[in-house]
Amino acid sequence: MATKAPELPEAEAKPAKPMLKIILAVVGVIVLVVAVMVGTLFMTGFFSPKAAASADEQLEDAGGHGEAKADAHGEKKAEGHGEKKADGKGAKKDGPPEKLSKKSPELTRFEYNYHQLEREFLVNVAGSRKVMSVQIAIMTHYDERVVTNVKKHEFAVRSVVMDAMRQTTEADLVKPEFRKELALRLRDAINTLLEKYEDFGGIEEVYFTSFIVQ
Repeated sequence: MATKAPELPEAEAKPAKPMLKIILAVVGVIVLVVAVMVGTLFMTGFFSPKAAASADEQLEDAGGHGEAKADAHGEKKAEGHGEKKADGKGAKKDGPPEKLSKKSPELTRFEYNYHQLEREFLVNVAGSRKVMSVQIAIMTHYDERVVTNVKKHEFAVRSVVMDAMRQTTEADLVKPEFRKELALRLRDAINTLLEKYEDFGGIEEVYFTSFIVQ
């Protein structure tokens, strides 16, 4: 005759149910809290691609403003020094020289920039025992860069001036317009030289501050 398995006492089987209820209650509370948080984020548009992109743009803008501000300060300092330098010398670094105009209510008038070459020019008159000694000054309506170019190429300028002067003959010396014609030759010679090396001449007139033939 088979024996019947002993059954657990009711006192030992009952405690499992309250524990299960407690675990289910805790899980339910956690799920509810998570659901409320996720729902709130959805309602505020946190998970929207547009909102995410907007947040990224704000971060980039914040960084960009800092860089732009820093760049702006750097550029302002650089431009400030450049402008002072340009105003002090009356010239700009980039582009060809510009004519400097005077303010006039009637007509446009231009500034006159003069520069005298310090050393005299001494040459022999062609076919003669006479010598010609002159000192010259140049005039330009353009900014200081023309004078700067003349100073920069002073040795070459002296060479072309003396070459032009050596073409003078005794017959030329007695011409009424000789000095005017010689000044034009010298002007053209210097401008040609400056155009060769600096792509711009700019000399308007050549004047004699000393002129001796003996």
